[in-house]
Amino acid sequence: MPFSDLLPAGLLPLHGWLSALGLLIYTLGSRTLQQRRHPSAALAWVMAILLLPEVGVPLYLMFGTRKLPKASRRQIPDIGVPLPAEVAPVWVQHLTGAMAMPPVRGYHGLRVHQDGREARAALWETIGSARERLDICTFILGRDRFGDALLAHLADRARAGVAVRLLVDGVGTWMGGRRDFSVAQAAGVRVARFVPPLRSPLQWPLRGRTNLRNHRKLVIADARRMWSGGRNLSGEYFDGSAGRPPWIDLSFDVDGDLAAEATQVFDADWSFALRPARKLIEFGTLRDWAEAAVLAPAAQLLPSGPDYADDTVHALLLTSCYRARSRILAVTPYLVPDESLLAALTLAARRGVRVDIVVPARSNHRMADIARHRPMRDLARAGARLWLSPSMVHAKAVVIDEHMALVGSVNLDIRSLFLNYELMTGFYARQDIARFAAWIDALKGSAAPYEAVDPGLARYVAEGLVLWLAFQL
Repeated sequence: MPFSDLLPAGLLPLHGWLSALGLLIYTLGSRTLQQRRHPSAALAWVMAILLLPEVGVPLYLMFGTRKLPKASRRQIPDIGVPLPAEVAPVWVQHLTGAMAMPPVRGYHGLRVHQDGREARAALWETIGSARERLDICTFILGRDRFGDALLAHLADRARAGVAVRLLVDGVGTWMGGRRDFSVAQAAGVRVARFVPPLRSPLQWPLRGRTNLRNHRKLVIADARRMWSGGRNLSGEYFDGSAGRPPWIDLSFDVDGDLAAEATQVFDADWSFALRPARKLIEFGTLRDWAEAAVLAPAAQLLPSGPDYADDTVHALLLTSCYRARSRILAVTPYLVPDESLLAALTLAARRGVRVDIVVPARSNHRMADIARHRPMRDLARAGARLWLSPSMVHAKAVVIDEHMALVGSVNLDIRSLFLNYELMTGFYARQDIARFAAWIDALKGSAAPYEAVDPGLARYVAEGLVLWLAFQL
């Protein structure tokens, strides 16, 4: 039965006009605001607007924005003479430069945290080292003992005269238990919520940004020391909670110019959270792009999200997979790549590249676990090896041969790659790439190999429906 037959006769003209108006809004918004979408996402929006415009149009106005219009107006710097290949791969410098990403910077004192206890000790040390400014960005700040301890540390730094800024995602604030920041704020800590969905019905939903979440994780002390990775600031990522063991996650801390560059990323997010109309920071105009002083070891901040016209990390992963010669090693909690990244991974496996991907046997998101089996079967049949960890793994990292390790907040799923504000760090020093590879290999050693099993019809249909809706979840 057609959907229109379910409507009273008097409402049919209104339904038709709403459908037409919704399609016009969608078309104009997609074209004029340069909202490039994956075909499945475009089809999902068009079907929702056509079949149920009374719901589809408001949802599009609330959640339809994928890229900020001003992102396409970023200035692309001229990298000039690239840094030597032993500092950073030349092709990476050209690609990231063309996407207006931050430049390659030097670092020292890298520490890869082996577990939550090391990560917590390094976090307290980083916070305690701040003397002038301290910037913290997180998706979730837990309403638990760990969250209490974190706010106490921040309040201590603020009382000592340090300028402390805490940026928490608007939805993440609810997911973490709606923390009370009043004590920390009374001590001098400045707190901002990134796009809180209920802050102002007129300011945010009608701008279509409610669905854009800040998933970046950063702690920066005095623009000289940086703590980052995949961990949210909640107990389950460090010590466990309620008698449960901690999740397995990956984080690190470094000193040097890389941390100074991270302050630019934080400043842009902080400014957007407070004043959305403010111009995006242009990394190429802040500092000379190619500096002779940049020596190995070197790394690069790799932000992605609505504030970039390109899908930056996705583009870098695609290129890396096609350029890989010997090995692709990855760990992710959710494995739901889009078709292009899935094709790049399967083709790499078919041409003899050793592809190893570690995922949890069961993650904390049931929908992601349902959706992942179709790409996992395709990868396994192409010759890739997938590994199921008995513990919940929240780490996000990809190692390509010996020339690059990407570590940070990006999951290998569609939301993370195309919707969220995310941050990866690309490491280019071989000795440090080997350290991240060893961490993933050790995790792989305790995991069981995945065996592809053909699904029944009901399972196959369920996987397809979840994948079809994945862009909107």
